[in-house]
Parts: sequence; C-alpha cells; structure tokens
Amino acid sequence: MLEQLLIFTRGGLILWTCKELGNALKGSPIDTLIRSCLLEERSADSSYHYEAPGAAYTLKWTFNNDLGLIFVVVYQKILHLLYVDDLLSMVKKEFSEIYDPKRTNYYDFDDVFRQLRNEVEARAEELKKSKQVGRAPPVALGKKQGGASIVRSDGKQNGNSSSKDGGESESAKEHKENGNPNGHQKGVKKNVVVNNNKENRDSGAFDVNKLLKLRSKGAKKQESVAPPKAEPKKKATKKNRVWDDSPPETKLDFADPVDERGIEDMEVVTENHGESMMDKEEVFSSDSESEEEEEDEVAGKDPKIDEKKKGWFSSMFQSIAGKTNLEMSDLEPALKALKDRLLTKNVAEEIAEKLCESVAASLVGKKLASFTRVSSTVQAAMEDALVRILTPKRSIDVLRDVHAAKEQGRPYVITFVGVNGVGKSTNLAKIAYWLQQHNISVMMAACDTFRSGAVEQLRTHARRLQIPIFEKGYEKDPAVVAKEAIQEASRNGSDVVLVDTAGRMQDNEPLMRALSKLISLNNPDLVLFVGEALVGNDAVDQLSKFNQKLADLSNSPSSRVIDGIVLTKFDCIDDKVGAALSMVYISGAPVMFVGCGQSYTDLKKINVKTIVKTLLK
Repeated sequence: MLEQLLIFTRGGLILWTCKELGNALKGSPIDTLIRSCLLEERSADSSYHYEAPGAAYTLKWTFNNDLGLIFVVVYQKILHLLYVDDLLSMVKKEFSEIYDPKRTNYYDFDDVFRQLRNEVEARAEELKKSKQVGRAPPVALGKKQGGASIVRSDGKQNGNSSSKDGGESESAKEHKENGNPNGHQKGVKKNVVVNNNKENRDSGAFDVNKLLKLRSKGAKKQESVAPPKAEPKKKATKKNRVWDDSPPETKLDFADPVDERGIEDMEVVTENHGESMMDKEEVFSSDSESEEEEEDEVAGKDPKIDEKKKGWFSSMFQSIAGKTNLEMSDLEPALKALKDRLLTKNVAEEIAEKLCESVAASLVGKKLASFTRVSSTVQAAMEDALVRILTPKRSIDVLRDVHAAKEQGRPYVITFVGVNGVGKSTNLAKIAYWLQQHNISVMMAACDTFRSGAVEQLRTHARRLQIPIFEKGYEKDPAVVAKEAIQEASRNGSDVVLVDTAGRMQDNEPLMRALSKLISLNNPDLVLFVGEALVGNDAVDQLSKFNQKLADLSNSPSSRVIDGIVLTKFDCIDDKVGAALSMVYISGAPVMFVGCGQSYTDLKKINVKTIVKTLLK
C-alpha cells in the first residue's frame, strides 16, 4: 500500500499530493531524500531506504528535467510493490501534459491519479495470477543410478534415459529387479543425500571399526619406520658489540616519570614556528589547458583525426538549431570523457561512475539551449554537482564552536581517528598550534596506548609547542584515559582537548570496537577522520567501513559517525586531488583541514572552486 505520492519543483514548491493516501509519515523521509540523495548527486540510485523510530519507508522518484519537476512515491519498506515504477512513469506523463508554470493547484489531478492507480494495480494482479497458473506442479526427487529421476504426481517416473518406444527406463527395471515393482526404495527417509559414488551406495553407512583398524595399522608402520632422533643443535649466541669503554646500560630508555595525575613536568622550550597557513586563502594551482583542447577532450574527440571537422560542424549546427530533448546517446561520449578525466585525477572508480550517472539523470529529457554544445552542457552540470558535493552542508567554524563550549564551562573535545601511518599525531599538533595562535588553551590526550612510541611522539610535540599532555602509559583502556583527560581539562581550565587514538585498519574489529567505546563513552564534540590524499579507491572502503563500524558497534542509542575529514600529504599529489571528492561523497563529511607539509604552519583550508577546476582540467 502506498503511503504518499508528491509532485514538487526543483525549487521546493509542492504542486500536488494525493489526498486519498494522506497518511501521516513518521519522521521526515522527503527532507532526508532531498538532503542525502538529490543534493548529494545520488539521484541516479533506483531507491532510497529511510528508517525512523517506528517506521521504515522505501522512496522512489523520477524527474522531468525539461519542466524541472520531481515525482516521489513513499511506501512501507516491508512491502515489495511491483507496480511503483509503472505508476511513476504514468503519473509523470499525465501530469507533464497538464503542467502550467503559472498554476499552483492541481485538484483535478486526483481523478486521473485514481484511474492510473487502479490500472497498474489490476495489471499487477493479472501478472501475479498468470505467474501462479503457469507454475509447474510440485515434483519429488527419486533415486536413480548415474543421474537424477523425477517422480511425477501421477506415480510414474521420468528418468534421464528412456526408451524410444515408450518402454520402461533402465532405472525402473533395476528397481523391479531388486524387488520393488513401484520403482521406489523401501525404508528410505525423506532427507537423503544422493551420492554418485557407487562404492558408498553399495556399502551403506560408514564403518567406524574399519577406520580404527586403519589408524592402528598406520601407527604401527610409523613406529617401525621411525627415524632415529637427531640431537638438537645448540643455538649460536651473538656476543654484544662494545663500542666504547663505558659500561652498558641495564635497561632501555623508558618514558619519563609522570605524577599521579598524568601531567608531565616538562621543560619549556621557547620556539617561534611562524604563522599558520590555516587563516590564509590558499589557491591550489594546476597546469592549465587551452579552452579549445579542453572542449575537444570532453567531447571525446582526437585532434589528429580528420573527422574532427565533421564532428565540430554537426555539433555547431545542433547548437545553433537547438535540440528538442537530450537523450542518453547524446550524453554518453561526453560523460565517458569526463569519467576518464576524473579517474586520472585519482577519483575512486565507483564514485566517478555514480557521478556520471547522476549527471545523466539530471540532463536526460532536458532541452538543449541554442548556441550550446552538448559537451559544455555536460561539463557545466558536472561542475555544479561537484561544487554541491564539496561545499559543507553545515557550519565548520571550529573557533566559534570552541568559544560556545567555553561559555558553557566545558572543554571542547576533538577526537582524531584513521588508519595506520596517515599522520594523525602530526596533524593533531598542527591543529593545536593553529588554536594556540587564536589564544585558545589546548591540552593533548595520549590515548594511543597500543603503538610503541606513540606517547613519546606526542610528548615531543607537546614539549615543542609548550602544551600540557595527559598520559597514562601503555596497555591502558583508551576510553578511560580520554575520560580522565577531559576531567583534568575541566579542572585546569583548558579550552580544547585533542584526543590522539591508535591507527587501525577498518577491518580490525577489536580495535574498531575499542574506538567505538571511546567515542560512545566520552561523546566528543568533533570526530575527525585523518586520511591521505594519496589514497585512491581505498578511500571508499576506509570511510564507509569506519562509519559502519562506529554505528554498529556503538552501545549508545544515538551512534556517532565521522564529522569531518583531515586530508594529509596534500603537497605530494600535484593535481591528483580526487581523494577529497571520494571521501566527501562516501561519508557526507566536509574536508575541514588540509595538511601540506612537515612544519606546524603547514595547515590549510580547502578551496572548493579550485578543487573543482582542477578535477575538470
């Protein structure tokens, strides 16, 4: 049963809803669809599943790109309605014929919709009945040597090999010779596994006594043929090399002692590292191409081929005359060239394909304007899509959020997560230095109690930046260490707590469970995923599994996922900036910080327009 059907414009104006359905939807499935699919360029998906407390819906939609209309149908997720696609296409066709941009009320469409729904429901019922009538009668499997036999409902048996004159099959004769005239084997249970091995069929059940005899014989043979034991060789011990006359130390250099609270009594090192690049508007340059070559590449043409003139002339003629409606065949060459270009910029293949499908869905049926080429239309649509994806959907002003938390009398907590070796600790220190420049007191929490040397590495950054650090050593519960660090920050008046966690692969469930516990127990204000700009297709797997594990392994009812992304090693990729697009698309989280060097000042903001320009060049 349908829950709701809506028709609205791309500007958000609702033109018509079905009054007969008129069911009150739980939650906000339409708003979620617009935010999660339509604005995120996932409109090429076939359906969207929405779940809310006490409700689960499936939403399907279609577009009329020429008129700018969106048709959405909502029904219960548990139902599998076969006529929804036909109903949407019929409603789209009928409503498009009566649509007038000056009208806002379409009460007369109720009767049309009622008739369309009755037609598709009756057609679905007829199809269902025809499938039931056309089904073959149930059959039972019989036993046949060398192949499968079927026992029909009338008691006769069909085998794989039968005589041409309608005589009995070899299987039936064999059963009769064994004393069973009906062709069935007596005393056989229903659930019998038929084995094609003749020895197993003839011997019946497996004899355990034979197995024991074989084992005993094998053991006797091994005892008789057992080789003499060789004397174990003594391991050669390596002597310690003496470099100088000083006596060797009795133990390694372990961590410096700390007091009971975990705050290190460190030396103050006065060092000026310069001004952070975070507050500067950075423009990422890329090698520019001429406009003529760019258009030819997007159109999928080779400048060395003589047919270029012919394609240019036909394209220009089409742009001058205008085309009634764009079709998929018109868009495929330009979309293929765009997909190849995105792949060369290190965009994940899955993301590039979905983006092209979404752009095609937004252009099919749209009228091409005069003096406009198909390639330029496709590129403009792709540019708009990329800008919408990379533009943050919420405020990412960390400084404002820190001051808001300070007014509430609590520290602002940022947790850094990510895979191994991406630079979490280094970029944590860069963010700490940037916050210091804005007169914000920062404290580090060494919650990487798994990797050897992690506490010492963070302590080195803290010593250079003159920042207090909270640590409890190794082999401790990181969730408890983070909780105590936040409590300590509340006592000493720190504004921000930066929580460093251990690097972990997305498939390591024990470490992912520990990370989920840390986030659930401490409820940080911001969860930042630190990822490399060098990663390609693996970005999709990392982000999706991190979000999935954090949601599935969380003990709290409101599970937390990744809030933002820190993109590291951005200075090593030249114009291969596709990882930023892949990460944002798969997670929906914005890129908040970009690491582009080894010093504390090498932290930048992402420039959306420049990234889009680089992706499309």
